[in-house]
Amino acid sequence: MGNHEHGAVDHIVPLKMLIGTCLSLLFLTGVTVWVAELDFNIMNIPSMNLTVALSVATVKVLIVSMIFMHLRWDRSFIGFIFVMSCVLVFLFIGFALTDTSENLPKIIPGNTPDIQLKLDSLQASAAEAAAAASPEQQGDAIQ
Repeated sequence: MGNHEHGAVDHIVPLKMLIGTCLSLLFLTGVTVWVAELDFNIMNIPSMNLTVALSVATVKVLIVSMIFMHLRWDRSFIGFIFVMSCVLVFLFIGFALTDTSENLPKIIPGNTPDIQLKLDSLQASAAEAAAAASPEQQGDAIQ
């Protein structure tokens, strides 16, 4: 048998680093909530919510993996495997988002000009019908 000791601790993380990590993760969670409430459609960049949310999530994953999973102090091969798996996940998400944006008019049936024109005409006729109703008829309907 080798001289392997069970229960030996390889690395002890200082308490200051753990508190700093906790505070940074809480701050980034607050940033995620704040970005979720922002409306980027006003600025004509509707996909910015997703981009910023994924960027913040990536930073949080790196913090957790480096500190709590001790990848900062582990062998470089383990870090290489982790980075390559993250790259492959990002590649998969990128291909999925590209395909979704390419086929968006086919996925959402109300996203075609013909249907939008019909909806606009129905809304206009409903507004005309509401305007044509006299106030006396509306008062009788309430009683």
